[in-house]
Amino acid sequence: MVDGGKPQLLPSMIKNKEKRSALYAKLKHEKKTEKRKNAKARQALETRALELGEEVPPKKIPRTIENTREADETVCKPHDQELFAGNDADEFSSVLGGDRVPKVLMTTSRFHSTRGPALIEDLLTVIPNAQYYKRGTYDLKKIVEYANNKGFTCVIVVHTSRREPDALKFIELPNGPTADFELLNLVLHKDLKNHGNPTGHKPELVLNNFTTRLGHRVGRLIQSLFPQDPEFGGRRVVTFHNQRDFIFFRHHRYIFESREDNKEKEEITEEGKRTLRGKVFVRLQECGPRFTLKLKSIQHGTFDTKGGEYEWVHKPEMDTSRRRFFL
Repeated sequence: MVDGGKPQLLPSMIKNKEKRSALYAKLKHEKKTEKRKNAKARQALETRALELGEEVPPKKIPRTIENTREADETVCKPHDQELFAGNDADEFSSVLGGDRVPKVLMTTSRFHSTRGPALIEDLLTVIPNAQYYKRGTYDLKKIVEYANNKGFTCVIVVHTSRREPDALKFIELPNGPTADFELLNLVLHKDLKNHGNPTGHKPELVLNNFTTRLGHRVGRLIQSLFPQDPEFGGRRVVTFHNQRDFIFFRHHRYIFESREDNKEKEEITEEGKRTLRGKVFVRLQECGPRFTLKLKSIQHGTFDTKGGEYEWVHKPEMDTSRRRFFL
């Protein structure tokens, strides 16, 4: 309502496109002006408080989709003893506990293009102790059986549709689970501008924002793909960042530079180690590939399309709100 009790005129109420666009631009300008005015007033209050030695008023926390998400009773608590007790008995405990060394078999769907093996070639540089086997005409169950006999801990299948990889399937061995992810926004290593070339060191793994029980389970699945003793000297970092149930994958390496007269300078210590002299700067160089994952389902046990039981499946009717997240 506006002054005088008249309802506010909204752009959606106007049928004429030009008038509707003009009103929208006007309302947007007014909102921007009001925001700038409030920012100046807040800055003036902070400046005055500092001059008088008073306490600076606290900054307001902006409302975002993340911090206004719907309440979820499955969000993990820091001291959840039941959760930590379950970690010692789940399917990933043998790998994460150090009893088994992660060993990954990668293959494609039966009908694939060159982009599928190209993605696997990039993933082989990301995941240590991984091997690629051509799919051929073998059924996936036969491949799982073969991988089990050869001591592999996980099978990754790259699914291709219309000559483009569009899904990843993770089959944990020997007893599952099987996780299906939709693959989005793929950029291969060779297509990244100014990309770096990773070394053969074991990477450091970073998992962000897997807060619920389901997210915790997905995080442990991803963690079981990598060795638990990273070699920090390689300066490699693999990141899985969850935001609004989209898991963003990035692969970087640290670059240390000494900028003294715009030149890198090194000196050798008594122990024979090379160290940078002068002011040291750190930056990240992306190695690739780059992609986004969206969890579709988690199935108990290894891959089974007929008799398999699902512990979680994403369905369209579950998306009741933009602020409802599952990971």
